[in-house]
Amino acid sequence: MTDEAAQHPLESVSESSIRRPSRASVPNLLPQSLHAIGSSFAFHVLRMECSKTKAFDSTKGGLQRQTSLRQQYELWSPLANHGWKPCVESTNIPSLPKKSQGYIQVFLDGGLNQQRMGICDAVAVAKILNATLVIPHLEVNPVWQDSSSFTDIFDVDHFINVLRNEVSIIKDLPGEYSWSTREYYATGIRATRIKTAPVHASANWYLDNVLPVLQSYGIAAIAPFSHRLAFDNLPENIQRLRCKVNFQSLVFVPHIRLLGETLVNRLRHPPSKNKAAQTEYLREITDEIEEHGVGKFVVLHLRFDKDMAAHSSCDFGGGKAEKLALAKYRQVLWQGRVLNSQFTDEELRNQGRCPLTPEEIGLLLAALGFNNQTHLYLASHEVYGGEARISTLRKLFPLMEDKKSLVSAEERAKVEGKASLLAAVDYYVSMQSHIFISASPGNMHNALVAHRAYMNLKTIRPNMALLGQLFLNKSMEWSEFQQAVLNGHKSRQGQIRLRKEKQSIYTYPAPDCMCQA
Repeated sequence: MTDEAAQHPLESVSESSIRRPSRASVPNLLPQSLHAIGSSFAFHVLRMECSKTKAFDSTKGGLQRQTSLRQQYELWSPLANHGWKPCVESTNIPSLPKKSQGYIQVFLDGGLNQQRMGICDAVAVAKILNATLVIPHLEVNPVWQDSSSFTDIFDVDHFINVLRNEVSIIKDLPGEYSWSTREYYATGIRATRIKTAPVHASANWYLDNVLPVLQSYGIAAIAPFSHRLAFDNLPENIQRLRCKVNFQSLVFVPHIRLLGETLVNRLRHPPSKNKAAQTEYLREITDEIEEHGVGKFVVLHLRFDKDMAAHSSCDFGGGKAEKLALAKYRQVLWQGRVLNSQFTDEELRNQGRCPLTPEEIGLLLAALGFNNQTHLYLASHEVYGGEARISTLRKLFPLMEDKKSLVSAEERAKVEGKASLLAAVDYYVSMQSHIFISASPGNMHNALVAHRAYMNLKTIRPNMALLGQLFLNKSMEWSEFQQAVLNGHKSRQGQIRLRKEKQSIYTYPAPDCMCQA
């Protein structure tokens, strides 16, 4: 990329690269209407500097500059105090029983963040039963084929130590129970296996169905266990315990934290780029804009993998071939039984059911006020369509980085090829970022929305229904699009949302994990 293109990325993006290939549904963001972009005064100045237009009024330019600086200040300002504070210590903690009822084993499937929720629930169930928890067994992820164990991801000694006064936890079963393994339960019907736990089971269900097994055999293995504990009608101390596990006891192993900290430091202190090529006037203006985001970075969790694309049943502009390929994939994975397939693409987008593409998330970021000087970290395991799919996003945000661009292969060696460890690194970096935004809902999105709300950190939640409607509009100009985006996201930047009945404590931490200050 040339210096000029790097300084003014929107100028180098063609109409075809901004719009989805087969649908003219992205707002008209062509170069001829670029003068309407008020999200970054830098775009206006760079356009004038390169003599791309003669139509600018100096008064209008000054007004745009003031607006841009104010917007940049508001964009990068931390969240105001929302009147809530972390509150995970219960005022009524039952002491550890003198004698445990037995050993609880759980086998957890899913990705890192689904397993994280399962670990929190396992600790809570052990507390309900007055049982001793064996460090949870993490199943091999069928999608990513990752066999990482609990001790590969989390600091097990820290985990046990933080919870030592609330739940008895051991790393391995004593010798007399060494037969209770994953392989043992896979080869036949076993009296000590609990396989009928309903989704969101009550505390009483565990007392009625699991406690008798513990009392008879001294051990109970629960599988499957994902989402097997209710969110409602539980004692305060159990809810607070789940919060304590999630936000205090689950800390990544040292090498993951070290790699994460290395990434954070390089994002906060990047080498200066393109300064030498700027004129003195241009450098002065750019510095003035940059000071509001100096040392700061945004994490974008771009969840746009093949599974999500196929399951959504949305049209992503790849034509008939792509439609057929995704339909075949749906048939293989879900035998074609996908709820969204009964709706048209337009209906799905109006309902906010389509994941944002890299092109769409780029336009959202630009409308929110992020510019080509924004340091953006891409947290993503695999993007459907590969590098070609995110090329436009890179043009819009030339300072976008990821693990491979920031650290060497040697530095990544311990996590390379291991999806859970890579996700853990991204989670760590996301918690250190000044702003976090996720392209689509999911377990990673939910986990970070909750954790960052708990820490009062700015987190932008895309308004999927609004964006779906905006991207279907074939005639909207940039100024209209930007104003609609700004208005639609004022209350979606990390403000506390109180959990409602049946909603997850792992998405909405208040009021269960927080107290009013």
